[in-house]
Amino acid sequence: TDEEKEKKKKKKKGGGGDEVEEEEPDESMLDWWSKDFASIETMKEQLRQQEAAAAEAEEKEEMEFAEGSKAQAKNKEKSKALKDDKKKKQQSAPELPEKKNKQKIDELKVFNKELETDFDNFEDWLHTFNLLRGKIGDNDDNATEEERIVGRFKGSICVYKVPLPDDITKEAGYDPNFGMFQGIPSNDPINVLVRVYIVRATDLHPADINGKADPYIAIKLGKTDIKDKENYISKQLNPVFGKSFDIEATFPMESMLTVAVYDWDLVGTDDLIGETKIDLENRYYSKHRATCGVAQTYSIHGYNAWRDPMKPSQILSKLCKEGKVDGPHFGPGGRVKVANRVFTGPTEIEDENGQKKQTDEHLALTVLRHWEDIPRAGCKLVPEHVETRPLLNPDKPGIEQ
Repeated sequence: TDEEKEKKKKKKKGGGGDEVEEEEPDESMLDWWSKDFASIETMKEQLRQQEAAAAEAEEKEEMEFAEGSKAQAKNKEKSKALKDDKKKKQQSAPELPEKKNKQKIDELKVFNKELETDFDNFEDWLHTFNLLRGKIGDNDDNATEEERIVGRFKGSICVYKVPLPDDITKEAGYDPNFGMFQGIPSNDPINVLVRVYIVRATDLHPADINGKADPYIAIKLGKTDIKDKENYISKQLNPVFGKSFDIEATFPMESMLTVAVYDWDLVGTDDLIGETKIDLENRYYSKHRATCGVAQTYSIHGYNAWRDPMKPSQILSKLCKEGKVDGPHFGPGGRVKVANRVFTGPTEIEDENGQKKQTDEHLALTVLRHWEDIPRAGCKLVPEHVETRPLLNPDKPGIEQ
């Protein structure tokens, strides 16, 4: 989610959203929240369109299956209903373009599920297997698998015929004598900075007698254990947290991040409402580049400033080098060639004072956003996003909290 905006966030707590609706957005009034609200509106709109399309398809099917004279009568009613629907849609349609004109706000992608489900669990080369303790005695027979986990084995197993067939060596771009495990990062421990942004929680399970909860955030990674107890939100099942936390960690020892929501209690211990676990190491090493999502546009100031420590051109050069892809070759007229593809885009950028200067960053970003089109080495890169994760409680397995 977003950088330097945190201080603003806490001041505003969702400000900016309403102003945006009313008039042409003023750059100085916008912050990360404006972007979040705009993105959520877009997501809702897409969902509405999908539902409408599905309902229409269902009606058509019903019409096709109808038979005999009843069918004709039904058809007339149905088509009338469809026409009415269409009329309604046409009546409500003019509102949408207006909204679109207003929405000159840059957006991010809102995933209404975990990021992992869209990217094959980030197991593109690293698979995770739980190591379980053996069952000793009777009391272990009813122990859950979760309780028996003593560690995790991460790895990848490849079996292939030697000598390697030509098509495989060509496909992988590898030296066949070294097998399939090339370009894999070294096994040495690495230090990383993990920045966790927590936007909000929705429909929390009530924890108190009054049917509400007093939620606060707890984060655990390796030896770091943060409980944001003093900032609990009173009597709320849909709290907006708008918080960011920085944690230093070392992979592979500390790679499982737990984000939990607890219910604050004046008396006794605080109860866990639910938690979610995220494997950071898999994200870090994935070819989908799930570290800091690729934004839609590149700007150097304002609410939408580029947040990745590497610029688009640096990321692109690195990806080309690692994937043994020819390029990037920046040419005149806003063109860039990568492998056998040519991409075009703008070549000027404005700084805060409105001064224009030449840049290759927009072009590089265009390639990154279409990286899956690059033959052999290409794959979809994780966009700048907010993800939505279910909160689970070990005492109530499988039920979202």
